[in-house]
Parts: sequence; C-alpha cells; structure tokens
Amino acid sequence: MGKPETDDDQDKRIERLKRRAEELGGDQMKARVLGICPPETEETFWKQVAEFEEAPWTTHFHQLESAGVSLPAPDSLNNQELTEKLWEVIHTLALLRVFIEQTDHLSDRELYNHLWTDCLLEETKVLAPAASSAWHIQMLGACSGEDNRLYLKYYADDDSRRHWQEDFPNDPLPEHEDLPYDRDRLLPKRDYGSPASREPN
Repeated sequence: MGKPETDDDQDKRIERLKRRAEELGGDQMKARVLGICPPETEETFWKQVAEFEEAPWTTHFHQLESAGVSLPAPDSLNNQELTEKLWEVIHTLALLRVFIEQTDHLSDRELYNHLWTDCLLEETKVLAPAASSAWHIQMLGACSGEDNRLYLKYYADDDSRRHWQEDFPNDPLPEHEDLPYDRDRLLPKRDYGSPASREPN
C-alpha cells in the first residue's frame, strides 16, 4: 500500500497547479483563491483553470461538423429544410452542453442565419462535456443598443422596463410587443439532463 496523503502533499499539488495556470495565462492570470475555502476546493479550482488554459481553441461550427452535422448555407435551404436543420443544430449543440436562449423575436431563417454567420463561428475552448457545465448562446447577449431595444420591446417585464426608464431617462423606451414566435419554451435547457428530441408542432 502507498503512503497516506498528507496536507503537505496537497499543498504542493495546489502550488504546482497555481504555477502551471499562471505560466499558461501569462500576465492575465491574476486570479487568486482566498484562504477561506477548503484545500479540496482550491485544488479543484486551480486544476480547472489549468485545464482551461491548456485546452485548444475551436468553434461550435467545427464541433457540429465533427459530430456529423452538415451546415449548409441558409440560402441553399427551403423553409422546411431550414427548420429541420435548425432543430438538428439546436439538439446537437445541447448534447455538447451548448444551449441557445432568447430566440422568440427571430424567425427560423433569421435564427439559423445568425447562428451560421456569427454565433457558431466564435472561438471557444475544447473542454470535455460535463453534466454540470454549460455554454449559453444568448441572441441578445452582446448588450448592444439594438439588443437592449429588442429586450425592452419583447422580453422585459413591466418592472424591468420601469427600472430601465428610471436609470436611463433620456433613452427612448420602445412600446412593448408580444413575441412573434414561440420557440424558447421548446429549446433544450441545462436542467433537462439530455436534450429533448421532439420538434415543434
């Protein structure tokens, strides 16, 4: 039998992980764990930091193609084909622990086009999927002026709209409109465990 692990062994591992993470992150690696968490938590944290820094870059577009999903240009698909392709993309992304949100202001074609030309091409790290992990793609996540306008127009409740008006009294507040599409409630979500296989009626 091997020797039982001591606190010194764990402290040494944590210090090695810290140095490894700092070397990988260069000057940008400034994170420090305050001495308020147990050593097991600190070790797990630094291990995850190091794994993230070491992981290669990819895109969700490439991950989908590697998973066997073809991604034809939007203009090459008729409406039925595009809707079927969109849901194939959505469900395969969920298997990769990638979840899409805030889509009900977009038609199927608009959403697929936005994913194909923008969101799926953003670089991300290659990390092993885990049940506790998730990457969220929010269609209004850029917080641009147009994103804010669409959020206030379609998604914000009365309290959020009122607070926005109080915080930004000089910004015009768009009239509320009902969302033109009903897709978000059907989208796979992180707490599903495995993505739903059904498609919308």
